[in-house]
This record gives sequence, C-alpha cells and structure tokens, in this order.
Amino acid sequence: MVKAARVTLVGYEKIGSGRVTVIVRGDVSEVQASVSAGIEAANRVNGGEVLSTHIIARPHENLEYVLPIRYTEEVEQFRTY
Repeated sequence: MVKAARVTLVGYEKIGSGRVTVIVRGDVSEVQASVSAGIEAANRVNGGEVLSTHIIARPHENLEYVLPIRYTEEVEQFRTY
C-alpha cells in the first residue's frame, strides 16, 4: 500500500480474528491508488479478503480528535508530502 503511492501510514489496528484496520493519509488520488494496491495484496493472501474500504476526502480538522488519523511524532518523519 505505502509503496504503491505517495501516502503516509498513520496507523494500523489489529482488531482480532486476523482483521486489521489500516489508516493512510495523502492526496485523494494517491490514497485511492494505495487502497487499490492494498486490496490486490490482500486478495493474493490465501484466504485474504477485504471487508470494506472508506476514503474520507478532505476530512474536517476536528475529525482528528475523534478518529486516530492525526500525524503523530512517530509518523511525522515518514511524511512524503
């Protein structure tokens, strides 16, 4: 996902039963390309399946306080834009 487009991996969360939530940020077109690459990679895994995807274009700045999408110090050094 991250190598397929100019996005920043903000975080991921292991939910259980092999399910993972991945959060990336970047330009909308780059995020779309990244998500497409992630779907292809998940489908190549034996038994891999993508349950859902959602892209929020231009999220409101208050959303950073509700969802874990904020650039933290750990990921700030890896920002590509």
